Amino acid sequence: MGHLDFGVEIIIVLVAAVLGGVLAHRLKLPVLLGYLFAGMLVSPHGLGLVQDTAAIEAMAGIGVILLLFTLGLEFSLEELRRIGPVAILGGAGQILLTAAAGFGLGQLLGWGAAESVFFGFLVSLSSTLIVLKLLMERGELDTTHGRIMTGILLVQDLSLVPMMIILPTLGIEDADIGPALITAGGKALAFIAAMAALGFWLLPRILERVARVRSRELFLITVVSLSLAAAIAAEFFGVSAAVGAFIAGLLIGQSSFARQALADIVPFRDAFGALFFVSLGTLADLSFIFDNPMLIAGVVLFILVTKFFISAAVPWVFGYSARTSMATGFGLSQIGEFSFVLAGVGVASGVLRDSTYSLTLGAAITTMILTPFLIGLGNNLYHRLENTSLGRRFFNQRGEVTSVRSIKELSGHAVICGHGRSAAALTKVLKRRNLTYLVIELDPKKIAELRREGVPCIYGDASNPEILAHAQLEKAKLLVCTYPGFMDVELTVKNARKLNPRLDIVARVERDRDAEILKDIGVNELVRPQFEASLEITRHALHRYGVSATEIQYLLNSLRQGTMS
Repeated sequence: MGHLDFGVEIIIVLVAAVLGGVLAHRLKLPVLLGYLFAGMLVSPHGLGLVQDTAAIEAMAGIGVILLLFTLGLEFSLEELRRIGPVAILGGAGQILLTAAAGFGLGQLLGWGAAESVFFGFLVSLSSTLIVLKLLMERGELDTTHGRIMTGILLVQDLSLVPMMIILPTLGIEDADIGPALITAGGKALAFIAAMAALGFWLLPRILERVARVRSRELFLITVVSLSLAAAIAAEFFGVSAAVGAFIAGLLIGQSSFARQALADIVPFRDAFGALFFVSLGTLADLSFIFDNPMLIAGVVLFILVTKFFISAAVPWVFGYSARTSMATGFGLSQIGEFSFVLAGVGVASGVLRDSTYSLTLGAAITTMILTPFLIGLGNNLYHRLENTSLGRRFFNQRGEVTSVRSIKELSGHAVICGHGRSAAALTKVLKRRNLTYLVIELDPKKIAELRREGVPCIYGDASNPEILAHAQLEKAKLLVCTYPGFMDVELTVKNARKLNPRLDIVARVERDRDAEILKDIGVNELVRPQFEASLEITRHALHRYGVSATEIQYLLNSLRQGTMS
């Protein structure tokens, strides 16, 4: 009967996860929030539909292992190297400063030192899932602030591993923290050394042997077995099972089998991951959340304000503009999904009380829900402030102009706003043809490269009229706006039109509804990257079918003009 009851409870949990996930998706919220709400609802603190939470947590443990394993598979050292010190040093600084602020809040609330330290590191992590999704939806993943946020998030994800090794030692009763940390660190290093030796020598050989069989089922079973074996081995060394799985994923991720391993294991990760987040929801005390709304609101406000200023300070210290700093601050101001993983470790190790866990969970969910609105608010706030005298003075501090010849001597030149991949191709051609051009760019690393090449350039935000005024637009022949974000393009075009109503403007646009707005404000030529890619695919397909070049061009022109039914 006990097995039957457990089976019924598992079904209840899975059905609740589906319903919660669908509801969250309908509300345009992260699906994991739906899982958490579902767990709260069916828990003993909610409707009481699930009582055997320990058994569900045991199954959810597999979800954590697979979650960390895939994190290791996906982790990109190359991406960290590309972004550089602002991600590595800045990300580490952001974690430590936010953890210190969280520790201070814990002390103010009367918590113990161990619990305050744990809480500080909990709130230091931001949501990779939410931020990257929002950046992709807004077309800002390849912007300067998008790349910085991606790098900092990678560092935060990596920091989860030492946190899961070190922080549980705070829950050891009557133990001297120093020796306990040294012991835990020593065991972790021994495990990592053993895994590294096996990973570089044994794991690739095992995967290669299995891959030769050409059976996806065997390959999948092997990958899952390796992740679970690494987790069990980690437990033997006194290290968290999830950390062992992460290291195994990191090692396999450096091999040629990484992409296939990730593709095969993701469905299992998602299924067990749903169980994990629902189980976290069952731990939350709804009565505590409903009885302490002001406390949760105060903690949420503290987290948002603190993380905004600390995260915004990181790019500013490394020489980036106020625009980039503001966008980074608003984007990283929430608590992340891996904070839930760490919180589960805190409860299991006895460091976090149930009330602190419930408070953290309530605050985390609130900050996640607010994130899309905060990012939009940040954009609007910046553009409102830049039109004030104080805002212009502050935002233009780093808008210096550098060139090998005076900007004032330029005439008949192209002004290129943003020097990403599409603009880089254009500047190569212009340079080859000895045509004059000027680049406006927000990334100081790209500005440094342009300076070395002797390219006239302005460091700043082209949507800012004060920056744009330096570009000699009244004498320019062409304005090329390559920014991926629609609002940046719109404001740049509007301000450029004020300076030169007859200027020829070419702009990038992603969505059809945005294209209509840009046409109305005076853009002469619109380029839609995805649409142009579809036309090129169509061109190649028709060519393979033997259609003449003249007819292909006619068909493509019809598609461009929208006259083809």
